[in-house]
Amino acid sequence: MPTYKAPLRDTRFLMNEVFDFPAHYAGLSNGGDATPDMVDAILGECGRFCEEVLAPINLSGDLEGCTFENGEVTTPKGFKDAYDQFVAGGWQGLSHPAEYGGQGMPMSLGLIKSEMMGTANWSFTMYPGLSLGCMNTIMQHGNDTQKNLYMPPLVEGRWTGTMCLTEPQCGTDLGQVKTKAEPQPDGSFKLSGTKIFISAGEHDLAENIIHIVLARLPDAPAGTRGISLFIVPKFLVNADGSLGERNPVTCGSIEHKMGIRASATAVLNFDQAVGYMIAQPNKGLEAMFTFMNTARIGTAVQGVAHAELSYQGSLPYALERRSMRSLSGKKEPDKVADALIWHPDVRRMLLTQKAFAEGGRAMIYFAAQYADHMTNGIIENDQKKYDYWDDKLGFFTPILKGFLTEMGLEAANIGMQVFGGHGYIKEHGMEQIARDARIATLYEGTTGIQALDLLGRKVLLTTRGKCVRDFTADILKFCGRHARNKKMRRYVWDLTKLCAQWNYLTTRIMLAARKERDMVGAASADFLMYSGYVTMAYFWALQAAVAQEKLENGGAEQAEFYQAKIQTAEFYFERLLPRAQAHATSMLAPVKSLMQMDKDHFAFF
Repeated sequence: MPTYKAPLRDTRFLMNEVFDFPAHYAGLSNGGDATPDMVDAILGECGRFCEEVLAPINLSGDLEGCTFENGEVTTPKGFKDAYDQFVAGGWQGLSHPAEYGGQGMPMSLGLIKSEMMGTANWSFTMYPGLSLGCMNTIMQHGNDTQKNLYMPPLVEGRWTGTMCLTEPQCGTDLGQVKTKAEPQPDGSFKLSGTKIFISAGEHDLAENIIHIVLARLPDAPAGTRGISLFIVPKFLVNADGSLGERNPVTCGSIEHKMGIRASATAVLNFDQAVGYMIAQPNKGLEAMFTFMNTARIGTAVQGVAHAELSYQGSLPYALERRSMRSLSGKKEPDKVADALIWHPDVRRMLLTQKAFAEGGRAMIYFAAQYADHMTNGIIENDQKKYDYWDDKLGFFTPILKGFLTEMGLEAANIGMQVFGGHGYIKEHGMEQIARDARIATLYEGTTGIQALDLLGRKVLLTTRGKCVRDFTADILKFCGRHARNKKMRRYVWDLTKLCAQWNYLTTRIMLAARKERDMVGAASADFLMYSGYVTMAYFWALQAAVAQEKLENGGAEQAEFYQAKIQTAEFYFERLLPRAQAHATSMLAPVKSLMQMDKDHFAFF
């Protein structure tokens, strides 16, 4: 099975040499303690925890899975001890306010921590990961009493949190939510209904679970305008913070899943369960977007995590496994055959994994700086600042979630391919990565939903293309700075053409959609993937530019590290970026070929 090694050299390259996190942190109101030495120590200790504690129970957790009996869930062997170490290390509260027991570090450090944890063991990371969105929702929309009561134990990790949206009759279409919330004389509510697909909805790791639940008031209007948001604890919480009696919210079953088998995905039944409203009546969906956007960025991290772990499994195998001779002549004549890595197609697969993992990591770290500014808006009670950065991050969220999870899945499948038949065998761990990666393209909104959110809501309805124009303007500024650099010429030229094309495609779709409303739905998936390939191209060009400069003037890494960055960027531009043109052609294709067939003619039996 893959032996996980935290990619600290790449992390430090991005943080210190590409994105200048030290200067970024120095400009944040909560970044004073995030000094280079402190950040380096945090990264090192997190890497050790992931390598020594989480990674060793990844395969065993998958093989054992969770067990369910009489409403109780038992996590696999080693998970409870690992979670206790996670809590003892203060990892849950790394990026949450000190007033609630956290360390008050910027949010980006939490995302970087999550990437390492998720790569080492995604199933485990789901348990504390869902708590982050719960805490962010309470932080932004809860009243002072709710914050003081729930935040400290959540920040500590003694309690965990969930998000309860989906019901048997509805997934993405939350306007169909049926769970009812009946007001009580004491200001609380009694919730009744069933929620499904609730990650970490029941487990044995923490003493309490705080559910964030969408439900309807008795007089609520139909559709999404009539949804409110509630805090529903597994165990009721007394005014002094101690636990009271068990709330009537019970686990009816857990799902038998294709992957992330060590993460309990629960069916939760609310039977007059006591809940407390958070945010305003009938405004719950707006408040829940705080939770969902947090979760979507976290899921984008999963794409990078699976690409990285699969690459870490593939590379040693390709270096050690011998098969046939190189087409260009013997490379290891003293051996019975040459190693797989000498074959061009194997290199194509390895470089694809490497390009997606490291390119995706750069995209995440860039967005993480936006998230830091957005979070500072909350901390500083500056709504204007929060809205500004939330809007900027909102454009990237569906690209990150949709594109990176699709690329993570591709990288995971490639990992199996590098191993050949051995990749299909459980003991090697590669098929687990592929199974675990599959869910990332589905939850928190499928790739199709992310595509509609990007093109339909963010690009066309909300900004009428301005978000694309703004981002491409930033890319063109980069191109302008490097236009005279001969070594950067190919990147500058390709990116300049792509920026013009991206804006052209946006305008073409906008105009076509006025006459053909289905155009948006027909073009959206290709538009998202095109956006993803162009965005990743920019960040590979950025890394190549920095690597070139460091080769000439010296940097923190060896010359071979920077040379590998440049060579990976060249591979991406020559072998992967051309895929964008196929998406460009497809998104402008007539809607007729999609919609003309009668629904009864899709099959003849």
